[in-house]
Amino acid sequence: MGSKLEDYINLRGVLKYIEERRHEDGGYCFVSLLNETNINDTYYAVKIYDLLGMEVSEKEKTIRFLHKSLKPQQAAVAISMAVEGLAILGAKDLAKEGLSLVFKKYKPLEGEFAIGLGGSEEFGTATPLEATYWVLRAFKAVDYRLSSEEKERIKNFVENFRKENAYGVNQATTTMTYQAIFALNSLGYGVPKTKHFHRCEVHGGFTEVPYSLPPYLEPTFYALRALKLLGEKPRYVKGHIQFIRTLQNPNGGFRRSLEMGISNFQNTYRALRALDDILSF
Repeated sequence: MGSKLEDYINLRGVLKYIEERRHEDGGYCFVSLLNETNINDTYYAVKIYDLLGMEVSEKEKTIRFLHKSLKPQQAAVAISMAVEGLAILGAKDLAKEGLSLVFKKYKPLEGEFAIGLGGSEEFGTATPLEATYWVLRAFKAVDYRLSSEEKERIKNFVENFRKENAYGVNQATTTMTYQAIFALNSLGYGVPKTKHFHRCEVHGGFTEVPYSLPPYLEPTFYALRALKLLGEKPRYVKGHIQFIRTLQNPNGGFRRSLEMGISNFQNTYRALRALDDILSF
């Protein structure tokens, strides 16, 4: 997989960017001069190595870091990231220990869906569906099965945000529409056919709301993930490839927009994942 991406981006630069930001405790921090290792950056480092089919350097240290990060004061999103990261690293038993913490914050039978309790997005506020998205990712990673009633409650919660055949709060957005169809699919429900993603597609990248500009990396990532899940194809493959390639900074990482911006691990993973998705259509 790595060699396929290497034809389009500086993959060696990506690996150098990530590795230079690994610290002695096994965690990662995208600001190289700071020793403030955290779940978010460590999760995305693990995801990047996994996407490329590579081993995480000193894997046991990273497992210990993520396991020690499973604390009650962490938000549901962060706990879910740590759980998924541990599962990817082959530490499923340790990952399952985090589920009890998840259920203290995410209680579908009590109508509590961890809204607004910390999110993963660098820009903008966390969506009401963000915790649901990450919690379901964690459940899938450790093969946890929800009860029928829990599934139904989560489905009904997701459908509260339906805007015709897409999802949002005041209007349909790419982020929430992907989070919704991912959740419904994970729960075993059918997902609506939607034209939302094609309405947000421009000649290079995707936008958060239909018929707008400029495109950003995060809606491009979510839209391509969604199209793959729906079994559909993007229209402007070459344009999307060029858009993503342009986002790579000299330090090897990726930024979110065509304008100036700093690299971070989240953007770097999304760029690699989106490019990999495009090349598989």
